[in-house]
Amino acid sequence: MVNCRGSSLMRTASTSKILSRKQSPRAIALYIIFLFAFSILIFFFNAGNIVEDQQNPIVSHEAHPQTPPQTQFLQIADEELWDAPSHHGLRPCVKPTSRYRAAQGSDRYLTVKSNGGLNQMRTGISDMVAVAHIMNATLVIPRLDKQSFWQDSSTFSDIFDELHFIATLQGDVRIVRELPKELELVPRARKHFTSWSGMGYYKEMMQLWSNHQVIHVVKSDSRLANNDLPLDTQRLRCRALYHALRFSPPIEGLGKKLVDRLRMRSGRYIALHLRYEKDMLAFTGCTYGLTDAESEELRIMRENTKHWKVKDINSTEQRIGGFCPLTPKEVGIFLQALGYPPSTLIYVASGEIYGGDARLSDLMSRFPNLVFKEQLATEKELKAFARHASQSAALDYIVSIESDVFVPSYSGNMARAVEGHRRFLGHRKTISPDRKGLVRLFDELESGGEREASSFSYTVREMHKNRQGAPRKRKGPSPGIKGKARFRTEESFYENPYPECICRSKAV
Repeated sequence: MVNCRGSSLMRTASTSKILSRKQSPRAIALYIIFLFAFSILIFFFNAGNIVEDQQNPIVSHEAHPQTPPQTQFLQIADEELWDAPSHHGLRPCVKPTSRYRAAQGSDRYLTVKSNGGLNQMRTGISDMVAVAHIMNATLVIPRLDKQSFWQDSSTFSDIFDELHFIATLQGDVRIVRELPKELELVPRARKHFTSWSGMGYYKEMMQLWSNHQVIHVVKSDSRLANNDLPLDTQRLRCRALYHALRFSPPIEGLGKKLVDRLRMRSGRYIALHLRYEKDMLAFTGCTYGLTDAESEELRIMRENTKHWKVKDINSTEQRIGGFCPLTPKEVGIFLQALGYPPSTLIYVASGEIYGGDARLSDLMSRFPNLVFKEQLATEKELKAFARHASQSAALDYIVSIESDVFVPSYSGNMARAVEGHRRFLGHRKTISPDRKGLVRLFDELESGGEREASSFSYTVREMHKNRQGAPRKRKGPSPGIKGKARFRTEESFYENPYPECICRSKAV
């Protein structure tokens, strides 16, 4: 400032000397114009610095020790937040080829016990439709799992539209509700079909028809390979899952009502699959942010669940490796970093959150418009679905499929099924969190490593610009893994049915 004042005084003195001499009016006018132009230049230079500071606010930890930078809302363009990625002219493609022939096996029967939760059963049933076709068998309506963690007594027709299922697939596989009475007591070949098997395996299994008229499949999930199957077999799986396995009329009806009520509240919404239930945390061994008592409760549950093979799990390693579901707090930080404003309507698709409202408080403080199905539907409407976890999950599935944006906190069975279905329906926006990368950022944030809200938001958005459901081919096995173990690392067919069931053909 002192130097500036000095310069000003010198300019004033010089001006006095010049003006004291006799100058022509033209020279005086030129000098005045020069001074005016110089003043304008100085003004715009300073204004530019002000605008730049406003666009890049620095959040100081010293000034606000209790307010982390992620609570600062950064305005992002609407289209970046809500628009679906380009589908590049791709569309559903499930019609059989001219070489396709329906199964004829009227006197050979396949009975199936579907295992797991809703989406594990859905994809397993779709696999069994394809297996029945390969083995030229009649498929008996599958029996649903009643022994799993959810203890759901629902039958096939409670969850799915049975008549629609049979009619839709009548050109592919013969389906009956029950075995003929004369076959109810005959010996059956009980089979644990090998996971991720191909055509050759099931052609071999056809030898069982020589001695048995009925084959009973003990487990249905992941019985077919993700890749290297005939095009018609893959398309049959898609017809079964996306066309035939329609939910029962009561579920479809209430599901559509929930979507309509969300649209009435706010024209658009995010469906958040918040996989933070007790069973998931116990199974994965993820205890970050939990109390010692809660961690011990989960350990005991894992020990006592016989079919969970891995018992000793290092929670820290799980989290660093990206194998843990995001916590509700981490989800809030993530969505805020992506640029979603606090007013965003978020439907929470989940069961009972471990830790209840206390564990949801941080997420709700960032996004107050958090709603559950219990807040959208009346007690009377939900009464029929009480104590039926699979039917309740079906409601969440419908709302998730129809959402403007779908965000899963963990890549479990529902997350994969919903992502694949949304891809099939036109690559609707699905943001898949990079949990491994996010954990590193969250830990830096916790330790004070990130200081600017804009910098943190930019890093998160860049990390996820190619994780929003745009068209891409299915991922193969992880490098370096050989043998049957490689199948486990492949991307699921039902997570991304491109290119077999999504193409540029006009056939749908």
